[in-house]
Amino acid sequence: MSTSSPHAPVRPHRPRPAQWPVWVVPLFLAFVQVAGSLAAQHGGRGPGGRGESWRDHGGWGPGGEGGPHIGSRDLDALGVALLLAGPALLLLRRRNPVATLAATFAVTALYLLRGYTYGPAPFSAAVAIVAAVTAGHRLAAWAGTSAALAAYFALTAVIGVPPERRGESGRLFPVEEPSLSGTVFVIGWALVVLVTAELIRMRGQKAAEAARVRAEEERRQASEERLRMARELHDVLAHNISMINVQAGVALHLMDDDPEQARTALAAIKEASKEALTEMRGVIGALRAQGESAPRSPTAGLDRLDDLLDRARSAGLGVDAEVTGDPRPLHASTDLAAFRIVQESLTNVTRHAGPGPVTARVRIAYGEREIEVRVEDDGRGASLLDEHPGGSGIRGMRERAAALGGTFDAGPRTGGGFAVRARLPLTDDAGDEGDAL
Repeated sequence: MSTSSPHAPVRPHRPRPAQWPVWVVPLFLAFVQVAGSLAAQHGGRGPGGRGESWRDHGGWGPGGEGGPHIGSRDLDALGVALLLAGPALLLLRRRNPVATLAATFAVTALYLLRGYTYGPAPFSAAVAIVAAVTAGHRLAAWAGTSAALAAYFALTAVIGVPPERRGESGRLFPVEEPSLSGTVFVIGWALVVLVTAELIRMRGQKAAEAARVRAEEERRQASEERLRMARELHDVLAHNISMINVQAGVALHLMDDDPEQARTALAAIKEASKEALTEMRGVIGALRAQGESAPRSPTAGLDRLDDLLDRARSAGLGVDAEVTGDPRPLHASTDLAAFRIVQESLTNVTRHAGPGPVTARVRIAYGEREIEVRVEDDGRGASLLDEHPGGSGIRGMRERAAALGGTFDAGPRTGGGFAVRARLPLTDDAGDEGDAL
């Protein structure tokens, strides 16, 4: 009996950001935004201690290098609260990403309208955009970002002040009026965030699809494995229980008249029950194995054909066997299938051939590319075994042959009896396909 190869040990891997606790990213952003903004404010002060932007001295920003002086307001309690409000809102990004996106935009816009120092304040809005896109709200993310930028630029065009007056005291919203370079910079930044979010979304979809395919493949393999185990148990139990049933009837019939013959029948029962228990332990042991290397070699094969025929003869069945061609080692799945087909065929002869002396002829023919298995009997029992109510013997043999890419045929013989014919390929490729079943 062959079993599927055990799974390779799973390598530990870092959880993806989507699997992190929801508070990890907001906590990190809260620190980055507050610390980064304080650093930008401290580094942006000019020699005279004015609240000049660090971009006035060649820094990078919307105004560009060498642009006009842009002032800023010192961070106060409201500014720090706004810097913390964005990350706090991100705690809701998985439950309601659209509302989180809108609220984060509002907080970021209020921070910028107040004229506080430029820094990492828009990072929360970027994370909210990514969360909305990856959650499937792409239209809301793209339309919402576009609408928010348009509204912000329209508002600052109305209430904005010259860059050098940005952040001056005495005004509620001392924001600078939009410039071409600043507008291009902000729009470019938003597009980068949106495109990055789309790439993350597509990567997540591919990963989810790959996981779904793997899960489907595992379910299919598990289903095939259950089918294979059920077929193995059927073949083992049907053959040996049939032998035990026949021999028990013989023993009961001859117990008084011929004790020696009854003793022989009981010995055959003992041997058949031992064989059934041995093979059942092999099947159940493979089912119980967890994380262990499962055996790849079959528990039964044509090398045990003589024992199988002897057990059939001990049940009172006449058996004539012939092997032609060049016997040679077979692929594990082919060897097992050939043995089980002979076993099941003899079981059916014992159960269905009818009264009277019955002879079964077993022919094993080794060809160049295939092996042919033929089992015929001259009984007078049921003509179509696969119509037997609840029976699965013929169907199981047909499935074994089909799994290996072979052919199978079974039906009544002219003049009485029944014939089973199977051709199984000897190529390794066919065997590998069948081994999965």
